[in-house]
Amino acid sequence: MRDNILVIGSSGQIGTELVIELRKIYGNDHVVASDIIPSSEEIMSSGPYEKLDVTDADKLLAVVKKHHITQVYLLAAMLSAKAEKNVNFAWKLNMDSLFNILNLAKEKIIKKIFWPSSIAVFGPNTKKELTPQCALTEPNTVYGISKLTGERWCEYYFNKFNVDVVSIRYPGLIGWKSEPGGGTTDYAVHIFHEALKNNTYTCFLSEKTTLPMMYMNDAIRATIEIMQTKAENVKIRSSYNIAGCSFNPMQIAAQIKSKQVEFTINYKVDFRQEIANSWPQSIDDSEAMKDWKWKAQCNLEKITHDMLDNLRIKYNISK
Repeated sequence: MRDNILVIGSSGQIGTELVIELRKIYGNDHVVASDIIPSSEEIMSSGPYEKLDVTDADKLLAVVKKHHITQVYLLAAMLSAKAEKNVNFAWKLNMDSLFNILNLAKEKIIKKIFWPSSIAVFGPNTKKELTPQCALTEPNTVYGISKLTGERWCEYYFNKFNVDVVSIRYPGLIGWKSEPGGGTTDYAVHIFHEALKNNTYTCFLSEKTTLPMMYMNDAIRATIEIMQTKAENVKIRSSYNIAGCSFNPMQIAAQIKSKQVEFTINYKVDFRQEIANSWPQSIDDSEAMKDWKWKAQCNLEKITHDMLDNLRIKYNISK
């Protein structure tokens, strides 16, 4: 029997691109997009869509039964910066959504789950350079605490109930198909939009704040690859480190300037700096490389070139 897939959070930064890629692989009718708001025109017109609040367990079950869902990609979450301003709701959304999906798998209603974690699980006392898979995790944000808690529950449900759940710790993600989603690393998306529209950008992080980043093409590929990996090769059921490339605002600005001479960057540091200071500067993803052959393909130069080219088309701006 062919898998039927439900992507929850299809209007977000990851979901916008993941749905399209999954529909290419599994067929449009076999990938159901869902969110509390409409998704992109491409998603809405190319296959099934369900308006869904994932914290509503009854509605979730109804959608799963209606479409005979076997796999769920749970992307709905409130990200780091927004979560700090909406503590109670962020916790409820991030945790209730996960429990609702895990329990469907526990009851054998669905077969397989992808749930994303984040570098936000690490904290100010974590080793900053090449942060290892098994590192000190003392997150000091609501988002990070919810992701670390989720990792422990994923592993628990795998060990106790044989729930087939897989996860990766996303670094900061950069893509051009959707708007920034409220994360601390989203400056690395917003900067490209502002460079093309206004030739300048005011960054909320300091110029030498180095963080792990990943281009969306690599993130989507990693997400699908781990879901397609044989269960016996997935040795870590909490969440895998994955790495792309690390850089700071000064370095990304220099790359943009090399392709757009008139660009300037300014700095006005805000509360997100403290969040960024608690995160790693680079990630050791050797466990993912060993277990399921993961390897990133995009560096900062490739990301910059691709983002500017695609956003010029999106905004109808000539070179």
